[in-house]
Amino acid sequence: MRRKALEIVEVSKQYRLGEFGTGTLSHDLKRWSSKVRGKGDPYAMVGEENRRDLKGGDYVLALRDISFSVEEGEVLGIIGKNGAGKSTLLKLLSRVTRPSKGKIRARGRIASLLEVGTGMHPELTGRENVYLNGAILGMSQSEIRAKFDDIVEFSGCTRYVDTPVKRYSSGMKVRLGFAVAAFLEPEILIVDEVLAVGDAEFQRRAIGKMKDVTGSGDRTVLFVSHNMAAVNSLCSRALLLKNGMLHYDGSPESTINRYLEESSSEKDMSKLRDRKGNGVVKVIAVDVQGEQPGQSPQSGQPFALKFKIDNSAMLASKDLRFDLRIDDYLGQRVAWLSTSLLDARADGAPGEITFAVERLNLTAGLYYVTLYLEAKGEVSDWIQNAFSFEVNEGDYYGTGRLAPMNQTNVLMDFKVAYHV
Repeated sequence: MRRKALEIVEVSKQYRLGEFGTGTLSHDLKRWSSKVRGKGDPYAMVGEENRRDLKGGDYVLALRDISFSVEEGEVLGIIGKNGAGKSTLLKLLSRVTRPSKGKIRARGRIASLLEVGTGMHPELTGRENVYLNGAILGMSQSEIRAKFDDIVEFSGCTRYVDTPVKRYSSGMKVRLGFAVAAFLEPEILIVDEVLAVGDAEFQRRAIGKMKDVTGSGDRTVLFVSHNMAAVNSLCSRALLLKNGMLHYDGSPESTINRYLEESSSEKDMSKLRDRKGNGVVKVIAVDVQGEQPGQSPQSGQPFALKFKIDNSAMLASKDLRFDLRIDDYLGQRVAWLSTSLLDARADGAPGEITFAVERLNLTAGLYYVTLYLEAKGEVSDWIQNAFSFEVNEGDYYGTGRLAPMNQTNVLMDFKVAYHV
């Protein structure tokens, strides 16, 4: 039976919004007095659930009563939406900050890879920064010296190793920072979103290195990522955090499925007032569906938008035109779907019309949909930015590699061939 490498017992982390300390002298004195008497923080449980969509008081619990353990050699994935508490948890485990409540027990040396490239000094050369970053991450000088050539070769910065880092591109800095951390040999390795760095070629190498680390079986790894394919392939178990709480603990596949499920994906549009048209046909609701009803969309998986309209008799009319215009968060058009391009099949429930995509070719992010209905040549229902939907990352190409989000919104099927 393997020993426990990490034990997290009822850990909570509270922050006071907009203030340092508690913000008042009386609160600081009460907190100090409680600490002297061996009691807990009197304000530790005042905070509210960490939901960004709700207004609340001055205190917020970024984490609330988190408890779990990790065995030696286990690779644990941690997933959840932005603001779920993932990075806060890793900072507590890395001892960057202390928990407001609860205990953390660890066996062995912990190394953290939370912000790739942090600690890079612009005036120092790449060589000097390798030694500096290695020391920050807990490596001895002899360890760094022994691994220096491998680190530089892995980073792809061999030609520029004696050039000041201020002349590096942002991608080169990140690659060098990851390369240093990739050759750490601690008992416990904490990794936060490192596979989203660099170009596609370097991401492939980064994933390969992580597989080497996680496949050795002699290191405990905590891996946070929005890359569901990487979590599924690298991890033996996964946690789902939601609003600062532990929502699910299970196999990577079951945890990812739980993450993609939404309690309700249907949006009521019957009461929207900011719309134009004569109202002969109107959209009253939309259901955003991923691979399964109730699941949120994911790159590379089936995707559907199912609309309910209030005049079902018009659906069979050739005089009805229905357009969907999909924009990214910057307002740039990424897709246009229209009944004027395809003939609709008579299928589904009365009063419904569905636009279905076999493999969603959008990258992860937030998208906005504008609706346009035209009946008998006249505008019937026109709603700018009627609703939005979020796409989760997925392994579109089946290679375990993701397209950098800053490069494209739209993924294309393609092949690569070469001749020597």
